[in-house]
Amino acid sequence: MNTPATVSLDQLPAGAKAVVRQLRGGRELVNRLAAMGLTEGARLAVLQNTGRGPMLVSVRDTRIALGRGEAIKILVEAVAA
Repeated sequence: MNTPATVSLDQLPAGAKAVVRQLRGGRELVNRLAAMGLTEGARLAVLQNTGRGPMLVSVRDTRIALGRGEAIKILVEAVAA
């Protein structure tokens, strides 16, 4: 269920800030993302997104590299800095 303000994480440019709204995927992926701090309501900042290959995000004072397949399954809402 996408609302107009919700996009997948891979669509945000470097420097964008967002709040995690939904995690899609199987139980194993959702549990792995949660273990890294990516839970619903968590604030994050996109550090690097070149449009291909892995992207780098900062969440809960931790830098995390995510593959495109993982980033597509994380729905976020962009927020002002």
